[in-house]
Amino acid sequence: MLRDTDNIYREEQKFGLWLRWLIYLSMGMAVVISVFALIKETAPEGSQDTWEMVLGGIVGIGVPIAIAGLFLFLKLETEVRPDGLYVRYLPFHIHFKRFGPEELSEYYARQYKPVREYGGWGIRYSFRNGKAYNVSGNKGVQLVFKNGKRLLIGSQRAEELETAIRSIMGNR
Repeated sequence: MLRDTDNIYREEQKFGLWLRWLIYLSMGMAVVISVFALIKETAPEGSQDTWEMVLGGIVGIGVPIAIAGLFLFLKLETEVRPDGLYVRYLPFHIHFKRFGPEELSEYYARQYKPVREYGGWGIRYSFRNGKAYNVSGNKGVQLVFKNGKRLLIGSQRAEELETAIRSIMGNR
């Protein structure tokens, strides 16, 4: 069994505080707008069914709260262990995804443009650039697999991650 101390490299990233507050503020505005729209719709005639009003309130308040809550749990974990590179993006990946040294043809730290190259942050797909797992910033390690697929792993310590990957590559 691998212990946490057996990791060659470990990094845990969460979405930045400014982004979380921006999302919370947006969600709060959505709630306020939904409530005012509901009041405006029901006040003049009073014919709105109570059940529809309750359902509208639940959706108007519940959906933004659920999305904001999701951002509290989003986390990118990257580990380099003696047998490979492990990545998981919680809560979407419950288990780590392993990328073995035998699968890689290239890997290198690089700076990238998250919005232009991948359309932003998160688990992103691009026809031109492949897949990306990123949370914030504009640095990461580009993996190129022997089958031609590409994966960019965002990192606040990209050079250190590249060095850790090099340490497990052996003579490959």
